[in-house]
Amino acid sequence: MLKHILKDDPVYRQLKDGIEDYRGPILVSGCTDTAKWHLTSLIGNKKKKQFKIIIVPDENKARQWVEASHFFGEKAQYIPAKDPLFYTADVHGNAIARDRMLAIKKILDDKCGIFVMTIDAVMDQVVPLSDIKNHKMTFKTGETLEEAAIAEEFVARGYEKAPFVEAPGEFAVRGGIIDIFPYTQESPYRIELWGDEIDSIRSFDKESQRSIEEVETLTIYPASEIILNQPRIDHGLRQMEEDYEKLIQKFKKEKKTDQQLRLKKEMNRVREELRELHMLIGVEGYLPYFYDNTECILDYFPKESLIYFDEPKHIRERADAFYLEYSESMKSRLEGGYLLPKQAHTVTDYESILYQIEKHPIISYSVISTEINDFVVSKTLFMETKSIQSYNNSFEELVKDLTKYQEKGYKIVVASPSVTRAKRLSDDLRENGLVVTYDKELTHEVEAGQIVVTAGKLLTGIEYPVVKWVLISEGDIFKGRKEKQRRKKEKKKLGQKIHSFADINIGDYVVHEKHGVGIYRGIEKITTDGVEKDYISIEYQGGDNLFILASALDQIAKYASANARKPKLHKLGGNEWKKTKTRVKGQVKDIAEELVQLYAIRQAKEGYVYDKDSVWQKEFEELFPYDETQDQLNAIDDTKRDMESKKIMDRLICGDVGYGKTEVAIRAAFKAVDNGKQVAYLVPTTILAQQHYNTFAQRFHNYPITVRMMSRFCTPKEQRETIEGLKSGTIDVVIGTHRLLSKDMQYKNLGLLVIDEEQRFGVTHKEKIKTMKKDVDVLSLSATPIPRTLHMSLIGIRDMSVLEEPPHDRRAIQTYVMEYNEELVKEAVYREMTRGGQVYYVYNRVNNIAEVTAELQKLLPDAKVAFAHGQMKEKELEEIMMGFMNHEIDVLVSTTIIETGLDIPNVNTMIIHDANQLGLSQLYQLRGRVGRSNRNAFAFLMYKKNTLLKETAEKRLQAIREFTDLGSGYKIAMRDLEIRGAGNLLGQAQSGHMEAVGYDLYCKMLNEAVLKLKGELHEEEEFDTTLDLDISAFIPATYVYNEYQKLELYKRISSIESKDEMEDMTDELIDRFGEMPKAVYNLLYVAYLKALAHHAYMTDVKQKGEKISFEMKPDAAVDVEKIPEVLEEYKHELSFQAGKNPTFVLDLSKTKKVKQLEKIEHCVNSLNSLIIR
Repeated sequence: MLKHILKDDPVYRQLKDGIEDYRGPILVSGCTDTAKWHLTSLIGNKKKKQFKIIIVPDENKARQWVEASHFFGEKAQYIPAKDPLFYTADVHGNAIARDRMLAIKKILDDKCGIFVMTIDAVMDQVVPLSDIKNHKMTFKTGETLEEAAIAEEFVARGYEKAPFVEAPGEFAVRGGIIDIFPYTQESPYRIELWGDEIDSIRSFDKESQRSIEEVETLTIYPASEIILNQPRIDHGLRQMEEDYEKLIQKFKKEKKTDQQLRLKKEMNRVREELRELHMLIGVEGYLPYFYDNTECILDYFPKESLIYFDEPKHIRERADAFYLEYSESMKSRLEGGYLLPKQAHTVTDYESILYQIEKHPIISYSVISTEINDFVVSKTLFMETKSIQSYNNSFEELVKDLTKYQEKGYKIVVASPSVTRAKRLSDDLRENGLVVTYDKELTHEVEAGQIVVTAGKLLTGIEYPVVKWVLISEGDIFKGRKEKQRRKKEKKKLGQKIHSFADINIGDYVVHEKHGVGIYRGIEKITTDGVEKDYISIEYQGGDNLFILASALDQIAKYASANARKPKLHKLGGNEWKKTKTRVKGQVKDIAEELVQLYAIRQAKEGYVYDKDSVWQKEFEELFPYDETQDQLNAIDDTKRDMESKKIMDRLICGDVGYGKTEVAIRAAFKAVDNGKQVAYLVPTTILAQQHYNTFAQRFHNYPITVRMMSRFCTPKEQRETIEGLKSGTIDVVIGTHRLLSKDMQYKNLGLLVIDEEQRFGVTHKEKIKTMKKDVDVLSLSATPIPRTLHMSLIGIRDMSVLEEPPHDRRAIQTYVMEYNEELVKEAVYREMTRGGQVYYVYNRVNNIAEVTAELQKLLPDAKVAFAHGQMKEKELEEIMMGFMNHEIDVLVSTTIIETGLDIPNVNTMIIHDANQLGLSQLYQLRGRVGRSNRNAFAFLMYKKNTLLKETAEKRLQAIREFTDLGSGYKIAMRDLEIRGAGNLLGQAQSGHMEAVGYDLYCKMLNEAVLKLKGELHEEEEFDTTLDLDISAFIPATYVYNEYQKLELYKRISSIESKDEMEDMTDELIDRFGEMPKAVYNLLYVAYLKALAHHAYMTDVKQKGEKISFEMKPDAAVDVEKIPEVLEEYKHELSFQAGKNPTFVLDLSKTKKVKQLEKIEHCVNSLNSLIIR
């Protein structure tokens, strides 16, 4: 339908003819953005397999273009620019590289398509396409494959070897199994070999590492555009050495020793990485050394591809600015000894690019008629288009205009983003007396004077006066609302997440439930009487070593606590650990009782029952400008359900800053006010009060709801008015700091109390909050994540909603790790300022923060730099933060106080000074402060010069990777945060007890205490079952080589409880590591037998020669009368010895070796039938 709109438009016809009989560049002026998108979809020959290349000035335009192409029935692929200024960083997030590789794959696969790129991307030099094409690899089942050579092939293509595969660009090889996560796929693949033939290829889930589905063939594209095979490495190094020599001589002559040292250091790094690891960090910057003939991305497309040029003037400006920035930067780096000469040539200047562009047919679009000097235009057309004026949420204006259009005989289409919204919009228009047709796919012609509503996402609409045709998008009607995308709910994959044995390293502190805190010393294989088993060695106070069977790992946990203090080691066989445990147990019981009682009291009382959502409520929620995440929707539903029920709400909502907790609170507040109740919103700091006040005022401004603020920012007069208003009921919502808790505050009809970051209020405040809480609904918000384990054990006592899913348009943060370098700091800041943003500079020492700020100010004369830290007077700090929020400051140097929940979407670059001094969890929290808007965000983690250089190349890489999302550091960081969250949730006193026994054991105790109180767990004394059979049961190194994984598996095997679990584990091991050796099979069986024996109240099962003795728990309730029956079943093979510890003995001399385990299992089951339950 959209295709035929312009068929009678004379200008469109001329344009079409001009392209079909191409005589030179065509300029179309008068086009609004929407017109450009529309025309692009109409022009270009599908038959001739013409590619469409759209070149735009900046990234925002590119993204809009990709979005809009969907509406006009095409699918555009975005090719992001490389980032030449920061090639020298040690680590880049791989988001850009992946997008680029996906685009290249599309170019190679598909002979036609639409590609959108910024001018920067066109100016970047690239590898010849043929090179990438020749290096894609295809695997088919049944083909042969050399396992030994494959790792080298992958490394040359930019893949990185890892113990197991979790992120795109990683691969792992272990006996007969190759795992790889291709750059262009959504999930990793496992190639299983039989000898050297490919037996099967299947995709698997990166969380659980279990297979998903089989495929016949798999094509793997390189993970880097530069392919580093041996000949290429040699060639590149040769050229570098030549340039290096020349430059070093030059520096020597000029007596520049600093520069000499720098260059030498860089060259050593390059040599070392290329020779040892066959890879190079920041290899993109060395492109001209490895390839003599680089290309421009336009060379990837055939000559007849059409180029659409969006606003030539803007493109020219951007290109010149980019090239200038690049060449200036390279010049100063070359002089400083940071670079080799050819590194300054990875970007082509705009003139040369124009020459490339002119090889293709060109259409230029521009809104206003301008002169174009960049190329000779053969034909200039003027297309009359009008943009739609915004209706600013006014429905009446829209109806008026639609009627006007009808009178003029226009064809009218109104587009709404989703089917439900489109239907609602058509109903609303009908209610206003218009005749409306709803046509989801726009299949039918639109008649003159007809209004058609359709579903589709479009930024803004357009009017074509010549053909009397108008398209209005919902963005024109409701301003200030961003598009909602309903994401399909991702199915949660089945298969347990691998609960990492929290990455225990040798030398870490561990807690054993019976013996207390010791130091983990590794896995040792011990052979006794020809039977091999793995033991875990733990060292206790005074150097005593404890060896425990690796299959009994379920009694050990890594010692974890919120502050990284070293715990005290316990003595083997001493009493101290017992005392500690008993003490903590008592405390845990108390807190559990307190929680359960609180819960019971609140359950017994009845609260106000709110009405179901009103029309207003629904309309209000529709105006939310973002897409809700699934977690957010669940939290909102939970909260409303609580409000509509009889019980008094007490819900906790956890989620990171920017994950949409405030919106949940806003909707609850609206509901309360809608029901004639008042709302108090309590926040820890004045600035947050201001921020939330702004948000509330903005969201409520179309409704008769009065919102006031109570904080130090208010004058005494304002405060008096607020107090009066709350008493008389003229104020609906009050937002404030602890001032809200003062005696003089009285509410006419308080219905809802929202508490933000409760853990940050002092004890006295908390008491006041408690009294205030008595009969009102309470919603608490917290930004520290709550650990899963704790969440589960408190689930029956505290209502919690957890927001784990980030908002949809949070961009991935590009993280760079690099040595401190003033040039780069300068560039990073100016780059952020040119796009109108602000910068956080984190410096964590208060004593000389002022000097650092002054130095930065010298480095950045045009920027406004200020500093803030926690020891300032509160007033002073507030002024600075407000200034920063209002754009009066460009760069804020601060200690880590920015962690505390301020949301400033305009800050999208963060530079962290001495990042290696901060803990991982701090880094993660800090990094989460940027990337809050839909702009790309950058985090630069700078470490001191020379700190990491003493390490080997491999170690260095490892240290650096920890900083990005790739490393396992992420898990550790999350764990630190969670433990802190647990402390917040349970209060100060409990944190101390958590320290004493370690976090895992504490959670276990709490869980048991809660279950006992709720009567779901019967009190019975604990007892241990030991099981020792003469059978080799361990995981051989040939089967699982990596020690982490081995521990992890032991931990999980030791907690097997049933036959099903044992079979499931067997499947998983075969799936992940190939066929199981006998020793591993035995290990699983023995773990299962131990669980059975425990269930049957046995304390000890051991083997002497061919006899197995089963020692029973002395006070187990045994049905004595049944004993002869069981003995009879086993005819002389089973005997019974009464005594202090009653024991059964099974004689295996007549049973074949292979059948012995089954026989033991059978016997344990028989004895289990004796227990009276």
